[in-house]
Amino acid sequence: MIRQFELVERVQSYDPTADEDVLNRAYVYGLKKHGNQLRASGDPYFSHPVEVAGILAEMKLDTSSIVTGLLHDTLEDTDATRDEIARLFGEDVARLVDGVTKLSRLEVQSESTKEAENLRKLILAMSSDIRVLLVKLADRLHNMRTLKHIKEPARRSRIARETMDLYAPLASRIGMENVKRELEELAFAELNPDGRTSVQSRLGYLREKGEKLVPEIEAELVATLKAGRLEAQVSGREKTPYSIWRKMQQKNVSFEQLADIMAFRIIVDTVAECYQALGLLHGEYQVVPARFKDYISVPKPNGYRSLHTGVIGPLGQRIEIQIRTSEMQDQAERGVAAHWVYKQGGPSTDAPQYAWLRSLMEILDKAPNAEEFLEHTKLEMFQDQVFCFTPKGKLIALPRGATPIDFAYAVHSQVGDTCVGAKINGRMLPLRTQLANGDQIEIVTSRAQTPSPTWERFAVTGKAKAAIRRFIRVRQREQYIQLGRSLLDKTFHEEGYEVTEKGLDGVRANFKQPSTDDLVAAVGAGLTGAREVLTAVFPGLKSRPSVRSGSGADVVPISRARKPSKSGDAGRNGAEPAGQIAIRGLIPGMAVHFARCCHPLPGDRIVGIITTGKGVTIHTIDCATLESFSDASERWIDVGWDATSEHDGVYTGRLKVTVANQPGSLSSLSTVIARHHGNISNLRIVNRSMDFFDMVIDVEVTDVKHLADITAALRATPAINAVERARN
Repeated sequence: MIRQFELVERVQSYDPTADEDVLNRAYVYGLKKHGNQLRASGDPYFSHPVEVAGILAEMKLDTSSIVTGLLHDTLEDTDATRDEIARLFGEDVARLVDGVTKLSRLEVQSESTKEAENLRKLILAMSSDIRVLLVKLADRLHNMRTLKHIKEPARRSRIARETMDLYAPLASRIGMENVKRELEELAFAELNPDGRTSVQSRLGYLREKGEKLVPEIEAELVATLKAGRLEAQVSGREKTPYSIWRKMQQKNVSFEQLADIMAFRIIVDTVAECYQALGLLHGEYQVVPARFKDYISVPKPNGYRSLHTGVIGPLGQRIEIQIRTSEMQDQAERGVAAHWVYKQGGPSTDAPQYAWLRSLMEILDKAPNAEEFLEHTKLEMFQDQVFCFTPKGKLIALPRGATPIDFAYAVHSQVGDTCVGAKINGRMLPLRTQLANGDQIEIVTSRAQTPSPTWERFAVTGKAKAAIRRFIRVRQREQYIQLGRSLLDKTFHEEGYEVTEKGLDGVRANFKQPSTDDLVAAVGAGLTGAREVLTAVFPGLKSRPSVRSGSGADVVPISRARKPSKSGDAGRNGAEPAGQIAIRGLIPGMAVHFARCCHPLPGDRIVGIITTGKGVTIHTIDCATLESFSDASERWIDVGWDATSEHDGVYTGRLKVTVANQPGSLSSLSTVIARHHGNISNLRIVNRSMDFFDMVIDVEVTDVKHLADITAALRATPAINAVERARN
């Protein structure tokens, strides 16, 4: 544990004006408040906030941030109060500590709801002061470093998944690549230890094989630059196991096919020298096509700047090179902390690099509950990006796969709501068109337009999805109210009565509805029977059973047996019965089947197609079969997996695998699948040669992430040449 004087010395080493007295008082206060509390490791609990403060000192943050690190758990875990902290350490520290504190006293029903509510509060707090996020990231980083001391595997896994899905992307969004990389590696080690071990063993082999290769490449790059009269620092670095694993998944390639496991960084003094170095390297070595990226001219949204290029470099090696100044290097590693202004309180969240944060605030306004906010936030946070331009030249960053609908909502919510078309590089193209880097987009709007439910099928950003869903909810509520009025009028009229606002208002509390409109909407949605309302208003009326329409029209649980139907039946229907899972957007009682052409899994984006006499068939949104229904829009239904249900069934995912024709290959394949808790339900060899077998394998999994994990593990297996998800 860092001692008191050591922490003070660390802070004063980069900020001589730091208040030594307040640092000492905060250290003593925290030590006293946490008293005899212990961590899961058996260490004194206060060792955690001290280490968090130490991480913040490594980021070179101001005194208030360091004090917040020392006190960040006092409101949650001790008898300290916000007023007491404000009185002893100032309102600034009290506000920061309160922003970081979890909502542990909320009466929530599940861990996912708790996680969502905590994130909601964190977003609100850091929208006014980004230091809240910096302290939270330091807190999470130390918790991940000590994760192994938690005994319950399920709890370790939940914390690691939350870290991977939320906190690593948040660190990336503010440019803190060092923190992001460590969080990802620690989470990866917990979530997929076999995959990490596999990559590490191969990296170890490469290190032994190319022990002298890196210094030789560095020396030749230095010589090439010196020949052009340019002095520079050149260093080689190895990519992390997780970044290698992720690239293997994204590009559907094996470890041996990756060309940029090693990257070389060139540090120069000025921006002009960055481009000079680029010219010298491109003049000397053959350039790898489509590998050049200029993040100096067009920085990433988090402020990252650098030149990236790929060349067939020294010794004929294909290498990745990053060229930047020392200032850019500091920014790349420490992000927002690199340009913290101590005496002015740090950068404002109004700065351009925090546009993503303002976008999250808009999602927060539109999401009806914490779980949906969490879902949209994850969509907004992490993915590769494309950079597009407005007609006036304003740059807008969007996730890869984004469409003009996402662009319109990124410009402004009103532009998105009234969008009727889009010109991409001067050509009018469909709203479902995927955007590419450098596209110029002009959105065509109309006051008469409203968001279409079909937009959600191809919208990618959380902001767009939240706005579309909000409109659908409002319109759906209006329809439920209209239908509920009709049902109540009919039921009351049959008994010779008239529906009145006074009568409904008098009984709404019986049905736990906050207003009469909510009660009427509940009747329209089938959650409450019109006859029940009638007998509540007129208790003396002879009661008779009412016919309930089900549990609601927007979320429908569909039951089936664990095993799929026989292949003969499935072959005739082209689908298999849906599983025990709730699907949003269906009418109660409707027969539902999963399409066998694309094998949709929980987590896939899906769409429903109505088939006469058979109900609804669920397809993945990218299923090629959907092209045959392009002219029958009336048969399409907006559906989605219900985020609040437990996806604990067994579903069939189909993989196309190319296996080396050698002893033990099939054993390796089945062992990897079994180790990742998958089960092979069917295997068919579709092609064979002297060297390889091509086969189609049906694997029983729980969701699309489970299948992705198995796919990635297979790609890391030497006996497996190629793996991809089978479609159509």
